[in-house]
Amino acid sequence: MSEGVGRGKPPTETQFKKGSSGNPKGRPKNRHKSVPYDAVLGQMVTIREDGRERRVTAAEAFVLQLTQKGLAGDSAAARVSLDAIEQARSTRGDDRQGIDTIIISSVASGADAILDSLGLAIKKFPTDEKRVRWELNPWIVEEALERLGDRRVTIEEQREVWGATRMPNKVAWPDWWEVKGE
Repeated sequence: MSEGVGRGKPPTETQFKKGSSGNPKGRPKNRHKSVPYDAVLGQMVTIREDGRERRVTAAEAFVLQLTQKGLAGDSAAARVSLDAIEQARSTRGDDRQGIDTIIISSVASGADAILDSLGLAIKKFPTDEKRVRWELNPWIVEEALERLGDRRVTIEEQREVWGATRMPNKVAWPDWWEVKGE
């Protein structure tokens, strides 16, 4: 009688023997267990700060982004950023003798990221932390005033708007506007 070899019925001599695996070495242990953090976070990326590009590691860019968000008021980002700093300090030990100042430069995020790119405002004195500020472009001031309709702003608010406007003499101020040249 025939062995019955055919589809789904391999010859008995080529079949796996009882108790033995078709993959005797098995799957390597911990093959997918660890995430390649070093490979990913060690890659160099390009970031743009104040219109200039520079290359940093992905880890540094990530920490800069978290720090910027934390400084902008995102409490969750601030907590994560502080935890990362504390963890780095604890693993590094106290090898930072002679370091008195930490300079944080920001990666644009939130409102800062769009004010300049949409042409709404220009950052004045970006490298001087005592004088840095945003100045609104005249066209956006005109648009905002037009949206007020019949509503008027106080003299104090007018002074604030005038002071925050880039080239205020180029703005077509409404007839009721009182503060000019202060």
